[in-house]
Amino acid sequence: MHSRELAELFFRKARQDEFVLDKLISDPTSPDEVIGFHAQQAVEKMLKAVLALHAVRLGKIHEIGQLRALLRKNGIAHPSEFDELDRLSPFAADFRYKDLPSGPEHPFDRMWAADSVRRVKAWAEAAVRG
Repeated sequence: MHSRELAELFFRKARQDEFVLDKLISDPTSPDEVIGFHAQQAVEKMLKAVLALHAVRLGKIHEIGQLRALLRKNGIAHPSEFDELDRLSPFAADFRYKDLPSGPEHPFDRMWAADSVRRVKAWAEAAVRG
């Protein structure tokens, strides 16, 4: 598959996760694990879209930190605030099969997760146009 086609596929799939996130984020009965999972998935796919556009080989990577390392290794500039995105990585698998830690010492900020998706999307779309 051509790198532009693969990037577009990743963007389409990321938009599906973003759609689910937008539908569920304001519903207090939707589990944090579901919100975190779709936020993580959207971010992962958007990072992969940019990497694909630069013809970077992607293997089976689901850790956001590893994807950011590939961005750095390939000279693809990204905001330093993306360091915080690693907080979403456990939602890719860990919290899908066990409970999210709860309590005041482990709060999950849904709005931060949704805002993170929007920031990565804006960056990725600019990278594609740039």
